[in-house]
Amino acid sequence: MNPYFVMDSIDFYQSNHKSFMCTDCHSSDYENFPHNGELRMEQKFNCMDCHGGDDTYAQYQFERIEEEFQASVHSTKHSDEFTCWMCHNPHSYKINARNNDNINDVIVYDNNICLSCHANLDKYQLISDLTNPNVLVTHDWLPNQALHFSKVRCIECHTEIDKEMLIAHKVQVKEKAVRRCVECHSQNSLLMATLYKFETAEKRNKLGFFNATILTDHYIIGANRNYYLNVASLIIFGFVLLGITIHAIIRIMTK
Repeated sequence: MNPYFVMDSIDFYQSNHKSFMCTDCHSSDYENFPHNGELRMEQKFNCMDCHGGDDTYAQYQFERIEEEFQASVHSTKHSDEFTCWMCHNPHSYKINARNNDNINDVIVYDNNICLSCHANLDKYQLISDLTNPNVLVTHDWLPNQALHFSKVRCIECHTEIDKEMLIAHKVQVKEKAVRRCVECHSQNSLLMATLYKFETAEKRNKLGFFNATILTDHYIIGANRNYYLNVASLIIFGFVLLGITIHAIIRIMTK
């Protein structure tokens, strides 16, 4: 049996789609096992078929993700068969970066998505007649290569960064990949807009800031009030009123 058609039930029940029944996405004929071979030819849904134009999922920006994907090399250099599912297996994919406090786990999970094709000759040649380049060789210019591979994601260097996007999907041609050290190793590191975006927002939330994500770029008076400063100011204001009241009472009593 083709291993790409075997679904791991453990992975599925940990995925984003774990609450779905098989027939929510597939023909009711899949209820019969073994499945009819012709069912593999049925039309498959993609992300936009379910999530496009739905306000319930607006926060995930599916429309913008679709636009970025259509402009990426994954779409422009391949046929229409290259869909969301080539990278995000609908039976096992789960949101990771926003839900995981361990950056190292996020890096491993996300990089494995890229390497599932780019380090796998069999899968790579399902969509391309080109020879799959050796990732280690194509990155041999990179200082401390192993350290970089374990501490940053492929998409940090190979996508066009948009601070408004949750996760960048516009994979660029190799000539546009980040190569200058200063892009990351500086005060204005691009990593703050990508890999550490969610962690930065979360830490600022813990410090009590409202709308903490805005603080990644700006401080906006009113929008970025701080919970603890608000409480402290109310306490101070309360003590001031108490002092005025006590002072007034003493003045009245000593007349």
